[in-house]
Amino acid sequence: MRTARPRHPDARTRRREFENAETLLISEVYMLLEHRKAQNESAEEEQEFSEVFMKSLTYTNRFGRFKNKETIAAVRSLLMQKKLHKFELASLANLCPETPEEAKALIPSLEGRLEDEELRTILEDIQTKRSLQY
Repeated sequence: MRTARPRHPDARTRRREFENAETLLISEVYMLLEHRKAQNESAEEEQEFSEVFMKSLTYTNRFGRFKNKETIAAVRSLLMQKKLHKFELASLANLCPETPEEAKALIPSLEGRLEDEELRTILEDIQTKRSLQY
């Protein structure tokens, strides 16, 4: 009988590779892609974008939670003040969980790092910023 092997046996190594990597919110990626598209449209010789670029633009537009630079900056600033790892920060902003329980289920590393009440306040602040954006 074969034993199940991890799909990615080097996952721990990969985690270390990304330990100091910067993270972007889906909304930030959308802003970057949209900027690149606008640059292309204003160029003398407009180039056709690849299918991957266009699909990425569509995806980030659909799943980005924040629609303007001010809101993105405010959410990032709020989360940077907390004791969060970069991937936790990006995950909270990208997923926008509604409760501490949901946040911890989606981002298991939050367990034990923040008290539920502190996490609830953070999530409420994110939702407030999201609801007030124009």
